[in-house]
Amino acid sequence: MCNPNQIFRIMLYVALALCLRFVIADRVLLRSEVLWVQIAAIAVIFVVGIGYVFRGTAKVIEETTDVLKDRTGLAGGFLQAFGTAFPDMVIGVVAAIASWQVRNTDYVRAVNLAIIAASTTFGSNIYNIIHAAWCVYRQNLADARKKAVLMFPPFASGGRLIPLAEHRIRPSSREMDGAIRILTALTMLTAFAAVGMVLFGKVSGDMSGITGDLYQLVRPVGVILFVLSAGVLYRFRRSHRVESPDSEIRAEERYYAEQGTWRIWLDLALAGGAILFAAESMLSAMEVFVHLTGTPFVIAGVMAGLIGCFGEMLVIHNFSVHARGRIGDAITGVAMDNIVTTLGAAIVAIIGGIFLGGNALILIFVIILGANTLLIEQISLLKNNIRQAEK
Repeated sequence: MCNPNQIFRIMLYVALALCLRFVIADRVLLRSEVLWVQIAAIAVIFVVGIGYVFRGTAKVIEETTDVLKDRTGLAGGFLQAFGTAFPDMVIGVVAAIASWQVRNTDYVRAVNLAIIAASTTFGSNIYNIIHAAWCVYRQNLADARKKAVLMFPPFASGGRLIPLAEHRIRPSSREMDGAIRILTALTMLTAFAAVGMVLFGKVSGDMSGITGDLYQLVRPVGVILFVLSAGVLYRFRRSHRVESPDSEIRAEERYYAEQGTWRIWLDLALAGGAILFAAESMLSAMEVFVHLTGTPFVIAGVMAGLIGCFGEMLVIHNFSVHARGRIGDAITGVAMDNIVTTLGAAIVAIIGGIFLGGNALILIFVIILGANTLLIEQISLLKNNIRQAEK
């Protein structure tokens, strides 16, 4: 994107996100009692938020990652994770704060808000990992068939993946090793959170208005989870790909290659802000949708998690279908994104706002662990395909 007006495009994303958050959501959606107005506002929020703001900011993250990675020595996936994991982490924190504020006056509502906080932070990992596993699976399928395959058959608009042998730049085996180690750490952190909730978090006492068993991620476990997550992020912060020398990448990113590092950080911060405000407006739309349809709170939280991780899903999709060696950054980014989200869950727990019912607890954590295992298997296959393509 060699566009001297790039800053104005980013500011447009921010302006649209602010409009969605403070005009469409606050002044139209939440204040109107007319059904068709609410439905129209929900549609505008999701169409503009996902179709324009999320897609545009994902492109900014994609284009700045290689330039900033080469200048800082940080892993591209590490950089993109903080921009894309920010929304679901903040949504969970906001829900936790709201839960804490009403805990003494409306305990049932406080628990429901805490359930949204939990299912948003942990639920976003489910979508992220499953989508990443699908992207890597399609790449492995292209290598097995030795021809291009569609990302989402039969829809050509989703892009296509070509065999690694046809890539001008391939991801390195070291990148795959790093991604597998990060995902292994994610498995251990997820298991630690689940065991901590079961062993130390069963809620007892007056449970009037709440049916079934209820478990909390208690503050001491949250503190340990925070320290462990931060340690993983620090351990894997460095890049395993020395440089991105491909002329095609450089041509595409000439605009950012000519900008100062501070300017790149500014654009990433603005993109993260746009993602945040768009995600908050979508959360408001989701709450109204739940009110209109009677959807359970845990389902609403998991749906909000999809909203929060949509930016990361777009990034790995773009890095997969545009074969320029950056699928390694994308995979690392997914793994890092989920570590950052787990860090956010730890922050929510420290605030005191992580609750899950017994069935939801089992279901969410089992799906995360199963999907994580599947993604590790697909990355291992991709690593083998990389070695074959290098021969």
